[in-house]
Amino acid sequence: MNLVNVTDLRQHLPEYLKQVQKGEEIVITLHGKSIARIVPNFSDNKREQALKHLDTLRGKMILGDILSPLDDEWTGDANHL
Repeated sequence: MNLVNVTDLRQHLPEYLKQVQKGEEIVITLHGKSIARIVPNFSDNKREQALKHLDTLRGKMILGDILSPLDDEWTGDANHL
């Protein structure tokens, strides 16, 4: 996150916009107080990608009781761990 005064932003706007395109966030300040933010507008950011992936998995899960004991007895030994 980069803090930038309004005057400096006006003078160097193209340079700051290039930084935003690279994924950086710019906080604009006026008299030392933050008044706005410029953030990248990526349509495929990580959060949206995760939500899309969850939507594709919707309805594909297997429901069942995972806490109940199995009827089968485990016959493993130390060689099969």
